[in-house]
Amino acid sequence: MENSPMIGGIEAGGTKFVLAVASSPADILARHEVPTRSPDDTLAEVTDWFRGQPPVCAIGIASFGPAVIDPAHEHWGRIGATPKPQWSNFDLAGYFKNEFDVPVGFDTDVNGAALAEDSFGAGRDASSLVYVTVGTGIGGGIVIDGQPVHGAAHPEMGHIFPRRHASDKSFAGSCPAHGDCLEGLACGPAIIERWGKSLSELPDNREALDVIASYLGQLCHSVFAMTAAETIVLGGGVMKTPGLLKRVRDMAKQLDAGYFPGGRRHSIVRPGLQDNSGLTGAVMLGERVALNCA
Repeated sequence: MENSPMIGGIEAGGTKFVLAVASSPADILARHEVPTRSPDDTLAEVTDWFRGQPPVCAIGIASFGPAVIDPAHEHWGRIGATPKPQWSNFDLAGYFKNEFDVPVGFDTDVNGAALAEDSFGAGRDASSLVYVTVGTGIGGGIVIDGQPVHGAAHPEMGHIFPRRHASDKSFAGSCPAHGDCLEGLACGPAIIERWGKSLSELPDNREALDVIASYLGQLCHSVFAMTAAETIVLGGGVMKTPGLLKRVRDMAKQLDAGYFPGGRRHSIVRPGLQDNSGLTGAVMLGERVALNCA
């Protein structure tokens, strides 16, 4: 095992960077977390940790967005315009390529998580999967036949505009770009701004649960309608709230009204890899570009 070529994985999040050295996506040998601060402070600590591990022959990065993921784009591997101080336009992929002189795979954190759940988690028996994280923000990635869906950029599922819940008309929304888009209404900070606590700290607040379930149910309904995906995986801290997943399923079923031809093939589930979806996906991205691994 010690002589096997190692792959590095980085799940780059707005709150923390989760790091791994692995012999394969299914065999993570070392793991570490670094709080996200400025690029200089964060990446110095990340680099120090990797230098203390067995050498890697490739690194995969599953990054918070927006991110430039088109390999043909001159700014491939960079973070886009983000409210996170000092990270806008930062060349994240280039930093690690220069530091370690190895191939770097780069995609969004949710596309990475979708890849992992498709191959090793909740979507192993499905040909199409959508992974959605509901936490500090809301984002989604799509995988069809083992490949993430890319277009002009990456999907931005958190920035659709759902119908407002009847008891949630006055909240302006917390998204700095769109106000009351899905992320602005249903992400963790939006919940705290309305009710003063996280959703999991409001177990007896039926109204709060119903409001958030309404918005996430609308998202699932829209995803099924637009992509015909078989499986939607709902991850992130907000989705750990007891009772929320069932309410989301019920809302999506109510909105479907028995219309969609996919019927029982549509499912809304928890991550099969629990909190390891993004990190496993990062290792997969590294494995895909590991051309120099013996």
